[in-house]
Amino acid sequence: MIRFDDVTVTYDGAAAPVLSHVDLHVPEGELVLVVGRTGSGKSTLLRCVNGLVPHFTGGTLRGRVTVAGRDTRTHPPRELADVVGVVPQDPLSGFVTDLVEDELAYGMESIGLAPDVMRRRVEETLDLLGLADLRHRPLLSLSGGQRQRVAIGAVLTTHPQVLVLDEPTSALDPGAAEEVLAALQRLVHDLGVTVLLAEHRLERVVQYADRVVVVPGAGEPLVVGTPAEVMAHAPVAPPVVELGRLAGWSPLPLSVRDARRAAGPLRERLEPLAHDAALRARSSMHVVDGEPAVVVEDAVVRHGGVVALRGATVAADRGEIVAVMGRNGAGKSTLLGSLVGLHTPSSGSATVCGVPASGLRGRDLVSRVGLVPQEPTDLLVADRVADELASADRDAGAAPGSSRTILDSLAPGIHDDIHPRDLSEGQRLALALAVVLASDPPVLLLDEPTRGLDYAAKKRLVATLRRLAEQGRCVVLATHDVELAAEVATRVVVLADGEVVADGPATEVVVGSPMFAPQVSKVLAPQPWLTVAEVAAALAAS
Repeated sequence: MIRFDDVTVTYDGAAAPVLSHVDLHVPEGELVLVVGRTGSGKSTLLRCVNGLVPHFTGGTLRGRVTVAGRDTRTHPPRELADVVGVVPQDPLSGFVTDLVEDELAYGMESIGLAPDVMRRRVEETLDLLGLADLRHRPLLSLSGGQRQRVAIGAVLTTHPQVLVLDEPTSALDPGAAEEVLAALQRLVHDLGVTVLLAEHRLERVVQYADRVVVVPGAGEPLVVGTPAEVMAHAPVAPPVVELGRLAGWSPLPLSVRDARRAAGPLRERLEPLAHDAALRARSSMHVVDGEPAVVVEDAVVRHGGVVALRGATVAADRGEIVAVMGRNGAGKSTLLGSLVGLHTPSSGSATVCGVPASGLRGRDLVSRVGLVPQEPTDLLVADRVADELASADRDAGAAPGSSRTILDSLAPGIHDDIHPRDLSEGQRLALALAVVLASDPPVLLLDEPTRGLDYAAKKRLVATLRRLAEQGRCVVLATHDVELAAEVATRVVVLADGEVVADGPATEVVVGSPMFAPQVSKVLAPQPWLTVAEVAAALAAS
């Protein structure tokens, strides 16, 4: 179905090719997972499939890419649209209408389907992806995860033979991600659709893949194999695989179910260590001095006729990292927005460092609180990375080079002359975070901070957040990434329909939640372990 024959891609002005001598064959009805570090060339590989490379992106493509027998060199994207459906990293970049239902129908209109067929497929897709309640909503009013589901649905309605998805679950809560992956499984198994999927969150998808393609970057050859073959030697792996390596399990598990079957002896060994060791590890992560940094009290926030927060009360101290979790549309982004004055509560209050957030402006605002939104490009206005960093230093009154130092610690190797919008999703996030941290705010708010981040970049982010907390900063992050919450949060707040339904230590809230528990917790429950590192430390000390 998809064939790469000796494909090399070099972008204009680049010193080296991003892909070099790629040979790859993906047969009909396979789900192929594409992995690799941020900026390694995964997106380029995907864009070759529908002809965006080189017809839209420019650059030089040597070799041959064929899809369903069509050569992408002679067939531009519009001549592949009936065969290949593409869901980009940024859903908004692909939307062309205003309403959810219209967006689902647009692709079918473009290829000339009959109205009765269009109506039936729209209804099927609304049910398949849980979008029925959103059908009349404006796209701009949706949360990031809801937009992601609409983008996937808009592609599915055309019934493509090949489906290409770039980070499809990055903005989805665990339940919505499972729904999307289950839908993809049905397409592959029941309809023979070929799916090519790039994803950093291996813990969500690796068990569903027929094959894994590793894109090392720097023009190095691809590594292709079954999930078990690739994970056995991969430098990064999901927590269940890392736990299996630690425990010496063979074969290595790829799913929680497989890991639980092998975990009996390990649970017995950990049982006498579990309670005290896990709590000590969690309590020693950060120094909390008890001084309130942000307080949201009985806040009610409305977006038109939609109540986004319903009497929410959340507080966080300096030196504390609080993870705010909940399904898409639960009010997480609204909660963060109320702390920077983007949303003013109609009742209740939101204060930062003792000052009402709605009254903060300009330098007073950025010197107290920094927000990195779901779409990092909202903060990026310059045409060059160097100009963006220099502007951040000037606005913050920081020494020249301060922002560059922060950026290099988060995502090393980003060149000064590149346009911010040409960066990968993870690189843009790192740049936006560097811009915000240049002002040295005592409160840092992050909305889906691991979207588009590979495991190495996430590790650097975790180290940065821990260092900020140890310096007495308050960090509040809204996230669907349960593994991030397990790694870094001391407290977890769960929102549902704008209300706080859980607020407590991470070891209590996530261990007791089948939806928001990390993989290690699911494998070793009811013991309160959250990460492989905690288990390794306890075993080493026993």
